[in-house]
Amino acid sequence: MIIYNHPIKVYYKDIDQMGIVYYSRYFEYFEEARTEMLSSIGLDYSNIEENGSMLPVIEAHCEYKKGATFSQDLIVKTYIRELPKVKIKFEYKICPAGSDEILLTGYTVHACTNLKGKPVKMPKYIRKTLQDNLDNL
Repeated sequence: MIIYNHPIKVYYKDIDQMGIVYYSRYFEYFEEARTEMLSSIGLDYSNIEENGSMLPVIEAHCEYKKGATFSQDLIVKTYIRELPKVKIKFEYKICPAGSDEILLTGYTVHACTNLKGKPVKMPKYIRKTLQDNLDNL
């Protein structure tokens, strides 16, 4: 399993009229954490695209348990549990910084495509990088 913890600060622009993070912002938090996770193991999105591949989202899910609030510090815990063949699944938990309380959970599934959007098998260098990092507990 690959695990990555990414800090997020809730800004005023993130909240709704009720004072909690607007539901769609969590998907942006997922994207930021996923991008940083991949970059941390040497799979920067720019390099992936320069090598002829893309990882578009083909499925997204979120379960809201408790809303985050303005100026709250959060941790987005991002997981890859298995080595992908064609699709890769990222799982997320968002907690207040310094707490194990889970505010929400979710996941995104990404296909691997060429630059024209045609589904392709995951490139060997991506699989190898993921494999090399799979047990970084």
